[in-house]
Amino acid sequence: MGTVQEAGIRDWNFPRGVASVALMVGFAREHGVPAARMLQGSGLNEKQLANPDEQIDAHTELAVIRNLVRELGARPDLGLEVGRRYRITTFGIFGFACVSSPTLGEAISLALRYLELSFTFCIPAARWRPGEFMARIHDERVPADVRRFLVERDVTAMFQMLSDLMGHRVELLRADFDFEPPPDLRLYAEIYGLTPNFEAEHNVFTMDPAILERPLPQANEHTWAMCLAQCTELVSRRRARTGIAAEVRELLVPRGGLDGFAVPPGIDSVARDLNMSTRTLRRHLDAAGTSYRQLLDEVRRALAEEMLTATPLSVSDVAIRLGYAEASTFIHAFKRWTGTTPSAYRRGALTPSVR
Repeated sequence: MGTVQEAGIRDWNFPRGVASVALMVGFAREHGVPAARMLQGSGLNEKQLANPDEQIDAHTELAVIRNLVRELGARPDLGLEVGRRYRITTFGIFGFACVSSPTLGEAISLALRYLELSFTFCIPAARWRPGEFMARIHDERVPADVRRFLVERDVTAMFQMLSDLMGHRVELLRADFDFEPPPDLRLYAEIYGLTPNFEAEHNVFTMDPAILERPLPQANEHTWAMCLAQCTELVSRRRARTGIAAEVRELLVPRGGLDGFAVPPGIDSVARDLNMSTRTLRRHLDAAGTSYRQLLDEVRRALAEEMLTATPLSVSDVAIRLGYAEASTFIHAFKRWTGTTPSAYRRGALTPSVR
């Protein structure tokens, strides 16, 4: 028997700051990719990346990630290279809360509880049992076209964060990845201190649970309490702003997934499902800083990108499945969202740049 702690969220689709996007744009710039190409189709500009209070939708970061993979995906260790750039300071108050925690185990529990203050797309779960601490990193809901990159990035970022907390590299007992091994394992060994297992059933890393009880070098009870209060307040503010929007988004996503044919429900239907009048729904969405049309565009864009990169559907079929009567109307909308056509987007996503 053991103790299991799940993350406070089940899915990667939560609002986040821009620090992660800024980090990836900086990495790409170092490797010859200008910021404009990295931000294409995201709706972001460089000025926004410098604003620590800027908040973005997860799909916005996902657009930047896809640009990065398209531009630099030929690099075999891209996810590892990017992941090792994430440090405690990248995570703001969330990172400071972890740093000031009494022990590594307390820091891990805190991180899982407030995971929506991170930038992860892969969702971790922790299990403590006699002689072993195991973290399983769930990637089932991560889009297939960027899944390997995000597993490598997110697991490496988590490991880097644990090592930063301890002040030295954390010693792992085992590391497993569910994808095939790269041609060269040296960077894996350099980062993790061991050679991982590949083509495993799950993404997992394990440690000796004894190190979880060790006091952290910068533990401070008063700072920890202050940071926890700020994390709680930040999560509450984000949830308050996104509560009704999240409910509407959920109703707009077709129940059949990518294989389902479903014309998105109109605002009147959504309002009835939420047991309110259309006027009241419009008012709530306006107070949340959004609208039915904006949320419908966000859902359609996310589904369109997924279908164009993960299925062989034609552009016309994608348009029909998204509820468009004409392919031309969908193409116009997609170009407004991303700055490019569906066909060009598909070619770019499936063909890494040769540099």
